[in-house]
Amino acid sequence: MLNEALSKVKPVNPQWYEVAQKRLDNLTKPLGSLGRLEEFARRLVAIFEDTMPSINKKAVFTFAGDHGVTEEGVSAYPKEVTPQMVFNFLRGGAGINVLARHAGADVIVIDIGVDYDFKDIEGLIHKKVLRGTRNFTKGPAMTREEAIRCIEVGIEIANAYVRKGYRLFATGEMGIGNTTPSSAITAVLTGRPVEEVTGRGTGIGDTALKRKIDAIKRGIEVNRPDPSDPIDVLQKVGGAEIGGIAGLIIGAASNKIPIVVDGFISGAGALIAYKLKPETKDYMFAAHNSQEIGHKVLLETMGLRPILDLDLRLGEGTGAALAMLMIEAGLKIYKEMATFEEAGVSDEIQD
Repeated sequence: MLNEALSKVKPVNPQWYEVAQKRLDNLTKPLGSLGRLEEFARRLVAIFEDTMPSINKKAVFTFAGDHGVTEEGVSAYPKEVTPQMVFNFLRGGAGINVLARHAGADVIVIDIGVDYDFKDIEGLIHKKVLRGTRNFTKGPAMTREEAIRCIEVGIEIANAYVRKGYRLFATGEMGIGNTTPSSAITAVLTGRPVEEVTGRGTGIGDTALKRKIDAIKRGIEVNRPDPSDPIDVLQKVGGAEIGGIAGLIIGAASNKIPIVVDGFISGAGALIAYKLKPETKDYMFAAHNSQEIGHKVLLETMGLRPILDLDLRLGEGTGAALAMLMIEAGLKIYKEMATFEEAGVSDEIQD
């Protein structure tokens, strides 16, 4: 399934950017005066290959998973918070629920690797690959088969929601300790020192930050993940929800669906997808610039420019939900603003 999805990811046809630009340049405004809103419109026209695309249904996909590396004291919260927050998502009481409602998006919650038995609770997508990753300071976080399965879960979900008529996706996640594997993935795949890509996550102090950096260094030393093999990196120092996000992005790109990538953890999943197939970048919108120091490194590596900069560091998909509003604003400008001819407004004087 993974190889098939990767084979379907094609670069966006640049001719569609020109089609969109022609209309944008005829709208009742000075050329380029709506800045990045025009960029968003151009990209949507090109992704959908449609002169007047519409987005009727959109969703934030929040993948949940636990992490064995929390045994090393890398987080301010215990791992029990992961299933507690899943229940909160399902009740509609979390930050992502509030902001997704504001953006008019559905929140889809997926158990891909939580160390908890949710039984048949209504509203949760049950796709558990493993009950939390293993402590990567002592060996690989997952087997290669588990890592591939996590990616394929994301692809399956993307395919299913395309069939349901969803036209704009966003990534989200929940997993206590998950900035630790995200930092490890970033360090390995970008070649940057661990200290330069490791932040305070949930707000840990100096002592815990040192433990976190040391744990990541030990994990990389013990497992020796291969930077030329993104699946090997995911397997050895990654997380289930990070793999799910990578798969969701690959699945979106293979179906020509735009996907809004949230913050640092989502960015780690995006980097896995990008390293597997660089053309996936054509379908990604970087939602925001996270406070996590490694996030900027991720975005620079992929050549993505964030839409918002609001000092966010919650995750869940919150920044992506907000960015959806900006992306749709660009599309509304493109579709609903009058052209000079329609409005009877004089165009600029030609020299």
